[in-house]
Amino acid sequence: MTKQTKQQGSSADRVLIFDTTLRDGEQSPGASMTLGEKLRVAELLDTMGVDIIEAGFPIASNGDFESVTEVAKLVGNAQVCGLARAGEKDIDRAGEALKHAKNPRIHTFISTSPVHMKHKLQMEPDEVMEAVAFSVTRARKYTDNVEWSPEDATRTDPDFLCAVVETAIKAGATTVNIPDTVGYTMPQEYFETVTMLRNRVPNIDKAVISTHCHNDLGLAVANSLAGVQAGARQIECTINGIGERAGNAALEEIVMAMNVRSDLMAQWTNIETTMLARASKLVSSVTAFPVQYNKAIVGQNAFAHESGIHQDGMLKNNQTYEIMTPESVGISQSSLVMGKHSGRHAFREKINELGYELGDNQMQEAFVRFKDLADRKKHVFDDDIIALVDDEVAKGVDAVKLVSLRVISGSEGPQSADLVLEIHGEQHGVQSTGDGPVDATFNAIKALFEHDAVLQLYQVHAVTEGTDAQAEVSVRLEEGGKTVTGRGADTDTMVASARAYVSALNKLIIKRQKTAPDSDSAWSSVGRVSDAK
Repeated sequence: MTKQTKQQGSSADRVLIFDTTLRDGEQSPGASMTLGEKLRVAELLDTMGVDIIEAGFPIASNGDFESVTEVAKLVGNAQVCGLARAGEKDIDRAGEALKHAKNPRIHTFISTSPVHMKHKLQMEPDEVMEAVAFSVTRARKYTDNVEWSPEDATRTDPDFLCAVVETAIKAGATTVNIPDTVGYTMPQEYFETVTMLRNRVPNIDKAVISTHCHNDLGLAVANSLAGVQAGARQIECTINGIGERAGNAALEEIVMAMNVRSDLMAQWTNIETTMLARASKLVSSVTAFPVQYNKAIVGQNAFAHESGIHQDGMLKNNQTYEIMTPESVGISQSSLVMGKHSGRHAFREKINELGYELGDNQMQEAFVRFKDLADRKKHVFDDDIIALVDDEVAKGVDAVKLVSLRVISGSEGPQSADLVLEIHGEQHGVQSTGDGPVDATFNAIKALFEHDAVLQLYQVHAVTEGTDAQAEVSVRLEEGGKTVTGRGADTDTMVASARAYVSALNKLIIKRQKTAPDSDSAWSSVGRVSDAK
């Protein structure tokens, strides 16, 4: 059933989508994003109809504070939310970060389960109760839109859970979130928890009940939907289900479950479902977290059929094996009707069709790379264009740029790489060897731009099919406790690898500049330009 049809339902069945990709999702080890990447994700979430964007945890770092501030300035439709613990400083910091938001929300929380109160907080239940009232009251000084969460709610004593929820609402919370923080509960149990709150908390009608389910047992989406069936009207989720440990409930799965099974669920969301695949690819790209092939809704195989029986059924009627169309979630199976003879106007139209808005300089650079790609590739697909443009957009203003690379490899070593980088506007070249072409390439980069970062991840996958497919490479570097991920795309895997490594280096430079007293010291603390020529 289409989004438009679902919207014809009762307003009482409207479910708010609270996306926490930029906060809980980014807490996944290695999934950190730059400010520019966060803004791209936030803008897309806003466009696709997300109701609330949790932009970060302002007191966690200056970077998180800046992210929430800039997302608050950018977003025009969605509410922008900042997370805060129950302390005064946390809440004040969140209020400051949200001062530019058109519709700000502060989300404050404290643990309520016996194990958390005893071992994490070292607080008695009455002290926790006082903290609940204080934190919500404090947050109300900044906005009337206050959400409160009892962390580890599903392992909290039911009587105490009812009491703290009532206290939070009495203090002014307009949304009460019930987190399954450790992914412990089961659908029926979660349904009963929400039902209990609706029956036992006298002022529950003054707040929206929200779900926030983790996927440790693979039940995050099922639990979230059970909560909705019990009366919750907000779901907290992330694109691709990313998040701590096993992740959060996946936004795309929740939305499409309600759309496809409208016969069982009258509830509906405001999400433009045709943008789900685009959002999935963007988040996968900026975090370098690949989407598993058999991932529901947006996986590469979600609409693929190899079995002869399945193929026969599909040829007769696609409803035999597809409960939704690829187009309904924004997946196109057609190849891009463009090639080396295509002009700028056609390319710009295709870019706009794929959901991008590029400046003149970015468009020109992307067009040049497209023409080069079209010369090398027999068939150019939409996914090729998406990878190419994502790679271009991610560049920004880089301190280190790849100029050229020539690699010699084969069964007899050593393999070697001739590399030229532009570093701070000056070109430097070197030849290095290594145990394989990738090692030789990375050694060359290290020789030109010395640094202490450790390679944690090197990952390659083909964007499309065929021997001429673009390779998309992800590289994760760690230095001094700071982790960054870079990506690069090219039909030459070695060039894509070099682009990815250089991209990660540039992100590391940005992180260092934010913590160093001045840009010069930041530069020297991350890398030292080699004298190699």
